[in-house]
Amino acid sequence: MYCILVTGIPAAGKSVLAKRLSADMGLPWFSKDCIKEKLYDTLGFASREEKVRLGIASTEVLYYLAEQMMQCGKPFILENNFEASSRQGLVQLLERYGYRALTLRLTGDYARIYQRFAQRDKSSERHPGHVTNSRYFKGEGAAESQTITLEQYIAGIQSREMDSFSVDGPVITVDTTDFSKVDWERLYQEIKKCLSV
Repeated sequence: MYCILVTGIPAAGKSVLAKRLSADMGLPWFSKDCIKEKLYDTLGFASREEKVRLGIASTEVLYYLAEQMMQCGKPFILENNFEASSRQGLVQLLERYGYRALTLRLTGDYARIYQRFAQRDKSSERHPGHVTNSRYFKGEGAAESQTITLEQYIAGIQSREMDSFSVDGPVITVDTTDFSKVDWERLYQEIKKCLSV
């Protein structure tokens, strides 16, 4: 059996792609960010430490859901900005249940994708569970979150190996510099080819 890992750099469009794949392929889709938003809505956080704990809890729930799908022998999609520290736990889970993983790695021109990142970070529609720096309180008078610089964005990608993550299995790299230019038909053909092996 297989699962599809949708990963890549921040603001590359992981959720957009995973949601579309889920609908087109009829596969359940589990997203760390969606889990984190639900936990934030219930528990919130008021400090950097609490934010980090909420992120860890979200990952644990994500892996719990993955394991439940594996116990049933069903295919599914996991979406997260997986990084080097995520690899060992995922590999152990895949090996335990005899699953193979196809990794879809979203990347592109860092500077252009950073523009999307910065725009999203400042959007009033951005869920408050995703603050990037020092704004941890909801409500009136909260300090504006300062968006990280392009240099900090790139350094985070490289130090956490977000742009090179994979587990044992095939990898398809998707350039999402301009999401409107993604060749969906070709992508689906590549996915089908990898999963038919």
